[in-house]
Amino acid sequence: MISPRIGSRVRAQRCARGFVAFSLAAGLLVTPQFLAVSPASAAIDEVISDAVQISLSTGLHGVIEPGSPLLASITITNDTDTDFPAGLVTVELNRTPITDSAALASWLDAGASTGTFAPVNSESSTVVAASASATMSVVTPAAALGELDEGVYPLRVTLHSADSENAGETDAADLTATSVLIVNADSTAQVSVIVPLTATPADGGLLTAEELTTLTAADGALTAQLDGIAGTPAALAIDPLIPAAIRVLGSAAPQTATAWLERLETLPNERFALQSGDADATVQAQSGLPGLLTPLSFSPYIDEKNFVELPSPTPSTAAPGTGTATPTPTPSSTPAAPEIPTDDELIAIDGAESGILWPLGDLRTADIEVFASYLESDATTAATTIIPSTAVSAPTSAAVEIDGHRLLVLDARASEALSEAATTEDAEARERKVAEGIAELSFTDVRSPLLIGLDRDESRPADALRETILSLSAIAAPLSFSELRAVAPASVTLAGGASTDRAAALGQMLAEETHLTAFSSILDDPQVMLAPERLQILRLIGVGASEEYAEAATAHQEQTRTTLNAVSVQQPSPVQLFTAAAPLPVWVRNDLPWRVNVRLTSLPSDARLDVQPLTEVVAQPASNERVKVPVEARVGSGELEVSFSLSSPTGVPIGTDQTAKVTVRAEWEGIGLGILGGIIGVLLILGIVRTVIRRRRDADSSDASSRSDAAEEQVTGE
Repeated sequence: MISPRIGSRVRAQRCARGFVAFSLAAGLLVTPQFLAVSPASAAIDEVISDAVQISLSTGLHGVIEPGSPLLASITITNDTDTDFPAGLVTVELNRTPITDSAALASWLDAGASTGTFAPVNSESSTVVAASASATMSVVTPAAALGELDEGVYPLRVTLHSADSENAGETDAADLTATSVLIVNADSTAQVSVIVPLTATPADGGLLTAEELTTLTAADGALTAQLDGIAGTPAALAIDPLIPAAIRVLGSAAPQTATAWLERLETLPNERFALQSGDADATVQAQSGLPGLLTPLSFSPYIDEKNFVELPSPTPSTAAPGTGTATPTPTPSSTPAAPEIPTDDELIAIDGAESGILWPLGDLRTADIEVFASYLESDATTAATTIIPSTAVSAPTSAAVEIDGHRLLVLDARASEALSEAATTEDAEARERKVAEGIAELSFTDVRSPLLIGLDRDESRPADALRETILSLSAIAAPLSFSELRAVAPASVTLAGGASTDRAAALGQMLAEETHLTAFSSILDDPQVMLAPERLQILRLIGVGASEEYAEAATAHQEQTRTTLNAVSVQQPSPVQLFTAAAPLPVWVRNDLPWRVNVRLTSLPSDARLDVQPLTEVVAQPASNERVKVPVEARVGSGELEVSFSLSSPTGVPIGTDQTAKVTVRAEWEGIGLGILGGIIGVLLILGIVRTVIRRRRDADSSDASSRSDAAEEQVTGE
């Protein structure tokens, strides 16, 4: 497939050949008069600023065949609020070739090169309106280029102001853009391209339904990746956690995600699986791991009800000649038992080649031996490791071997430039990076197979990715990945050793994972904690995350320590114990999002207090659980301490032990009861005395009244 952009350039080159014939017939060769400066409508230096830029692209992504004319596409962008005046555009060529990557970077980044430039063509530019851009094509005949050997040549274009006295000279008022001219006569070169397909969730575990909905939407990042790959010969390197995240959701998976996975599986592109989470095999080998790390379990992410299939209803049938539906026995509405996919089924990559590792390039010879042992049971063909060219000394082919072990070497510098091109939306800027990548490839022996591996990037625009992959047809024909694996290898040696800092950090994380495994015995299902932890570790050591590895590893260790301290006994307040038996209040803190089962052990420092030694505690998620520990005071009083500690049902210590100060006043209970009894007795006696006195008083009052009445009768004589 050829993009419209590429096709238009091919047509332009054909037109250029006709122009050459006409030029030769008419005798219009490049002369000093041809290069004379045309007057401009105004001095360019009056309006030149950072908001006015010029860019240059040449040939078919910078490539021409020997003896062919040169088509230069020049774009002037005017971001000012005034029109940019016309001037003269001059194309200049340096016939001293660039011979290596360092010289190429010096030229493209700093404009420094050896040799001298000579003008090969000029053409007047038009006025560029405010906040607009204009593109012009300048065709340079082959005769003006002269005889050029195969190689990479510095090329530049200058927009001269009206004040320039000579078109071949530049001053501060001129705008200049640099590029390269790649002369390539070899039509036998072959190239393979690998595109990694990764997606990192916010929590470092597995992509959620919401994240999948966003990523697989019409404008989503994962959709853009498939759009850019479709119709290209690129091989895919897929993180198996992407299909796993979709499959674990079962019937609850977003429709767009399910459609995306089906589309991925039907693409004809070759593919292989990265390690889960794109984990780096090099750091694992240098950590002394006997095998590659794998996900522990996906069960915490699975809801069984999303895998239950209800039986389909059976339609009714009509009895012959009656037109009346004959009821069909209704099938049982009981759903079938859920068919839960296995972990291997969840991470499977349909049609993937086996036995392939794509680690970071800071590896040692001993690591390659370890890689072979990692892949022994996985590969149906010879194990293959993909490494950058910077990891080996003077690679002459993409297919190499070291001590009998097969490797594929990708061109590191070309891959870097093309990776940047694949993420660049601006067409002119992308074209510049494509030309740089192809120039890097031309420094190698193009008669040998070439390999390009794009960087891990999760935000490549579809058009940029597709055009970058297809641009390689300018210098080489596509070679399938499986064919590249079968190419006879050349012998090479590794460039050097590697740092052990990353390995030490991984060892620390795995040691902390062991602590978490023991700690997780307080949970009903330990995998709800351990499975995400392992996925986070795999992503932390991912190839694409290597630049943030140190900082991310430190943050992960802090997170692990926080988790290990999430369940503990809270510091008890001092307790005054005035009775012989009473419950002692203790609080158990649980900051985890899951229910925990722990055992509270209580131990007094003195025999004056009997404490229930073991109390089973079930603490709810994100809560403080109040526990009543029965205690009984013996004879005596005083101050003592009670130590409290937590452990899992399997005996693993949990959290930090705490101590409560207890003041025992057990004899005060009898004294208090005696005093209380005495008070009650006194009150009873006082009540009795009061009652007796009141009754006597009432009796005396009654007698006095009777005597008064008798006396009154005697006086009255009644």
